[in-house]
Amino acid sequence: MVRSSCVRTTAVEGKKTMVSTEEDRYFSPEPTQRQVARRLYERVKNLSLVCPHGHVDPRLLATSQYEWGTPVDVLIIPDHYIFRMFYAQGIALEALGIPRKDGAAVEKDHRKIWQTVCDHWYLFRGTPTSLWLREELRSTFGIEKKLNSANAQSIYDEILEQLQRPEFQPRALFERFRIEVLATTDAATSDLKDHQRIRASDWSGRVIPTFRPDAVVNIQAGFAEQIQQLSYVSGISVVDYTSYIAALEQRRRFFKEIGAKATDHAALTAHTEQISKHEADAIFQRALQGTADQEDVRRFTGHMLIEMARMSVEDGLVMQLHVGSFRDHNPALFTDYGRDMGADIPTASEFTRNLKPLLDLFGRERDLTLILFNLDETTYSRELAPLAGHYPALRLGPPWWFFDSALGMRRFLDAVSETAGIYNLAGFNDDTRAYPSIPARHELWRRVCADWLAGQVVHNIIDEDDADEMIVDLSYRLAKQAYKLEA
Repeated sequence: MVRSSCVRTTAVEGKKTMVSTEEDRYFSPEPTQRQVARRLYERVKNLSLVCPHGHVDPRLLATSQYEWGTPVDVLIIPDHYIFRMFYAQGIALEALGIPRKDGAAVEKDHRKIWQTVCDHWYLFRGTPTSLWLREELRSTFGIEKKLNSANAQSIYDEILEQLQRPEFQPRALFERFRIEVLATTDAATSDLKDHQRIRASDWSGRVIPTFRPDAVVNIQAGFAEQIQQLSYVSGISVVDYTSYIAALEQRRRFFKEIGAKATDHAALTAHTEQISKHEADAIFQRALQGTADQEDVRRFTGHMLIEMARMSVEDGLVMQLHVGSFRDHNPALFTDYGRDMGADIPTASEFTRNLKPLLDLFGRERDLTLILFNLDETTYSRELAPLAGHYPALRLGPPWWFFDSALGMRRFLDAVSETAGIYNLAGFNDDTRAYPSIPARHELWRRVCADWLAGQVVHNIIDEDDADEMIVDLSYRLAKQAYKLEA
């Protein structure tokens, strides 16, 4: 729906002023910049979506028929951005239907859960969660109304009815969203059966896996069991460091055969360190026995990041590194609900010294693409932009997690562009588990980039011809290039 401009009388000046329409959302109120932003956005609003990193469950797309469940199943229970805010306000996760590890009772009435969410939706005013869901309701479900207590049940009914239509099947949405390629994130020990089912079907959508080895690389509780699983799926008996490396290389080959273009690694810090095979095997054996200490954990993760970079040079898989999240900060929540329950907190990070051992070996390799993501904004201009502006192997991923927001995107572009330019960036990825929210995430990025570039134009930093190229690059081309998705 196209909205007309509205006229507002200001109380202070007592005169009529033109205010932005909803179609100008996230654009500057300054008329010249807003006009340029509108034109730039028009260039990219209908471009295909390139989704090189995210966490959509491939089961959604493995068959032509999928049962969505209720609006709560789709929009609330999978979204830790939503329930972490409620937890912060003292609302029990049981009241939102979040499953407990011990199987204890939680709310099963999804209409009641939805009502609770809408009764408290004001908590999200001014947050990216509010913007994403507003965009999602509008663009995916055609719902223009704001969530509130009064209309909660009618909106629930509208969403529920649409989820049951053929055109809301995941494959139909894939085409409606104009998704060119969608990458999932898959454990190194996954058999990728859903991906194989997609490939064997007569559906033409491009869905590819991403190799995520954290559970078999970052030493933690259950590491020995994960290594047993690695042995099973690789067909290699993993008994020492040498057989361990062979099994990881086998898994990477398998993922590549199924279409993978990238790997993904999470670490608390960017620490890298090359240790001898003898030392690595000693730590590996202690890890299997459950006797590895925190120094072992730190050194082994740092060493394996270098090993993964070596493997990427050899097999061509793009390497992603996400740094700076203190996972499961709330031990009581972890005990009751498990991992990824909204209790992850950003930490301070350092890259210049920590990444140097890896970069000394591979930073000049044009066969390596290492995309860095971070949760410490102070590193953007101080470290990340200078590093990416120098080393051929490095690219910077978009603002991640807590900073995947309109203001976070602007701060990121301001901080890195002068030193790294935009051509050492990896474009945009939606990094979402919520499949229907994918267009909303790209919409926000494209609008923010259009307005940011318009600001560069009106300040005579770039001209409009440059801006025309840059908006397409930021919205589409950079991601395809960084993740080697042209083929």
